Amino acid sequence: MATDPLPRAPWAVAMRWSRLLFCHWPVPVATLRPHVPPLLDIDTFDGDAWLAVVPFTMPVVRPRLTPPLGFGPGAFHELNVRTYVTYRGEPGVWFFSLDAASATGVAVGRATMSLAYHRARMRLEETAGTVRYASDRTDPRAPAAAFRAVYARTGPARASEPGTLEHFLTERYRMYTSDLAPRAPRRLWVGGVEHAPWRLAPAECDITTNTMTLPLGVDVSGRAPLLHAAEPLDVRGTLRRRLV
Repeated sequence: MATDPLPRAPWAVAMRWSRLLFCHWPVPVATLRPHVPPLLDIDTFDGDAWLAVVPFTMPVVRPRLTPPLGFGPGAFHELNVRTYVTYRGEPGVWFFSLDAASATGVAVGRATMSLAYHRARMRLEETAGTVRYASDRTDPRAPAAAFRAVYARTGPARASEPGTLEHFLTERYRMYTSDLAPRAPRRLWVGGVEHAPWRLAPAECDITTNTMTLPLGVDVSGRAPLLHAAEPLDVRGTLRRRLV
């Protein structure tokens, strides 16, 4: 299992991430700076910050010391908007939003991790390896946002090599969080995950609707993303600890 050198802590939740697609766009650092707490540095690759929209599903979520919770196939989908940051040289992920089709998942994520989870109406269908994904945000705490895409892998999966863009974008085992709006971002927490290294495959994707980044003032709808389809992963996550 790959991990980041966080202080040892027992895992709090086990998950399985499946049918995951990384959609990435390079953007200027200045575009994202107003939306990332000043305690965090925005990480760059060859001078660019990277903005991602990541659809996937979690068919299994298991809090520690409990049996697996069966949400049903495709019942607990997520859609994340994220970028990459460092804190005192330690790389991690910053989530702008996490839409989910589970009221429980949204409530727990907001309460225990201060993650910007929002309720959404979501649908995933898969036929012969092709995934049809749709999400419409329904949470009144956040601006409306939607995503619709059809995607499939187009080649074999492999682990990324250190120093490559793929490795920079995916091999991160920390997530930084701060005070949720409308509070000012004065506190900073970090949580960790552990899982096997990502195995990524080339992919094709037809995105017909993507307004997920518009709340950030960024419109990527006319730009082709860098795409990677990921093999399913079993993941363990720890609760947050406070840094500042």
